[in-house]
Amino acid sequence: MFNGIIYNTGKIKHIKRNLNSTYIGIKTKLNFKKNDIGSSVSCDGVCLTITKINKSIIYFYISNETLKRSNFKLLKINQVINLEKSLVFGQNISGHFSQGHVDTTSKIIKISFVDKSWLIKLKISNNKLKKFLVEKASISINGVSLTISKVYQNFFELNVIPHTLKLTNLKYLKPNSLVNVELDILSKYIYKYSN
Repeated sequence: MFNGIIYNTGKIKHIKRNLNSTYIGIKTKLNFKKNDIGSSVSCDGVCLTITKINKSIIYFYISNETLKRSNFKLLKINQVINLEKSLVFGQNISGHFSQGHVDTTSKIIKISFVDKSWLIKLKISNNKLKKFLVEKASISINGVSLTISKVYQNFFELNVIPHTLKLTNLKYLKPNSLVNVELDILSKYIYKYSN
């Protein structure tokens, strides 16, 4: 479980693509020890399990299912990745509960500037998931906890403040960039049990 408040990023330093999986290494300043092998880390919003630690590089196996649902099929060397360790008991929850189970991807349509903040328009890749987009609901974009500003027929909008841009890889987004999306878990369960 994560809360989408990102303070750390890492860089992709190793990619090995197999037929139905990918193995990656991410260089980070986060402190990991050998006994952290097997722990969960949110990598751009995707919950991955540490399989190996070599000094400052942590390694993860990515399954075919995750590759299908996320933007990880497009990973490149030196790409910046948002990182968040899993929550521990008693930790402050400043964002919203997220599982790291990415639902789909979303394409950036347009980025506008409102003072120093960004107004981002996105189109969700899976039309069946549009029903979970609710104004003022929480959403996870590349693992960052954000609030949906407005929902339109073919896109939705987010506001990203300068502090968030400074600490995350969202500052590298451009039109046509593909981001990982995890919809609010509460909205998914409420919809399921009310229908």
